Amino acid sequence: MSKVLIAGLALLFAAGAAAAQDTPTEREAARDIVKQIHELDQSLGVPQMAAQLTLPDTTRDEVIARVKQLMQTELLPMSDWITQHPEIGFQETQAVEKLTAYLRAHDFDVTAGVAGLPTAFIAKYRRGTPGPNLGVILEYDALRGTKGAFHGDQHSAQGPVGIAAGIAIAEFLTRSNTPGTVTFYGTPAEEMSPPDSKTVMYKAGVFQGADIIVRSHSSISTTRAAAGFGTCCLNIDTVKYTFYGAPAHQMTAWNGRNALEAVIKLFNNIDSVRSNIRPEARIQGIISEGGAAPNVVPDKASADFYIRYPDSVYLQQVTQWVDDCARAAALATGTKVKIEHQGEDRDGISPATLEELSFSYMKLFGATGIEPDAGKPRGFEETGSLSSQLPGVDVTAKSSNFSNHTYGMEADALTDVGHKGFLIDAETEAAILYDFATHSELRDAVKSEFTRIKTLFGDYQKALETVYPKPDIPDPK
Repeated sequence: MSKVLIAGLALLFAAGAAAAQDTPTEREAARDIVKQIHELDQSLGVPQMAAQLTLPDTTRDEVIARVKQLMQTELLPMSDWITQHPEIGFQETQAVEKLTAYLRAHDFDVTAGVAGLPTAFIAKYRRGTPGPNLGVILEYDALRGTKGAFHGDQHSAQGPVGIAAGIAIAEFLTRSNTPGTVTFYGTPAEEMSPPDSKTVMYKAGVFQGADIIVRSHSSISTTRAAAGFGTCCLNIDTVKYTFYGAPAHQMTAWNGRNALEAVIKLFNNIDSVRSNIRPEARIQGIISEGGAAPNVVPDKASADFYIRYPDSVYLQQVTQWVDDCARAAALATGTKVKIEHQGEDRDGISPATLEELSFSYMKLFGATGIEPDAGKPRGFEETGSLSSQLPGVDVTAKSSNFSNHTYGMEADALTDVGHKGFLIDAETEAAILYDFATHSELRDAVKSEFTRIKTLFGDYQKALETVYPKPDIPDPK
């Protein structure tokens, strides 16, 4: 690899890292920390390592050929079938049956219903040996839509993609007597509200012992994340506000207390303070329950909210403010409110050692829609919880001409653009796992980088705590 090309890659990486955080306040707080991350990856020789690992390798090519065979003969048809039979979160029984039956037939022992989630599972390679534990996440839930469930995020392919990569690697480990094993994690309901199933499964110890995690996801372009910490979709608090009043006939409404009016007041209260909340915040709510009949004063009404901000420190202030808006709404309407903090998504960690390797392989295998610059840091899964604790990568080759959560993306899952992207994702996952299993220097670099970024994330949180002061409002005299 030429020195000019290596220098160019380093400059691209630096540009991506410089744009790591979303707001000017965050970028100022993270300035020194981002510099340290960049210096770390320069010391690890990330571009050079990716270039070296992606050089021609006959044995790796045999693994990739097996991935291609599995995808084209059996697993792309399975992906199509799941696309055509969508099931929303925690109802993915048909998809799970197909995926787990295939794994059992290929030397994997399956445990269903892990972490108390009926459609979650774990599958362990029967012939694995002590060594690196190579983890593969499988997703399979569909989106909830007004026309019914649909695979507008192409989760229908994520199971078959991961299975092709994991099985090809497992067979290689046994054939070559290479130490290690493969573990599949079936993670349902990714599109449901936080807490995400991965968070629940992690807290239950399901991922204990994994050394690396790979996962794929649909995309309208071929991308990779810069090194650091962040999230695809902002830090999120999920909160449910339920108001309780008293019923009465609407013709004598003064005998009751209107819980629906309290919900409406909550929305109005939030709108009244938006100008005092930093503009990067997103407060998104729906009325999930509003009464039973027009002639009865609603004595119970609910609203569900996603409260988002680029970092969790200021998000805490925003969520407190929305909670206070709910309390004020209850006070103003003579009702009572129950506030339920149901879950959260937080920043994850993206290591350049895996992101740059993934990007190099996607290009090598013919991915289209290449985004040359690294995007902002984000974990390999949306919740951040798992990717802040275990190193991994989200493989994102272009698989659609339409944006996420659209009927166009679902349709593309059944066409050449989808099939090509899914095959490249599977080949890339397998290549990364092959390198991780066979190159101790990659394992050491990933561990070193991930551990250091995790420490720096703690420093970043402390820096943010000093830059979001609240105004001092004196008590009235």
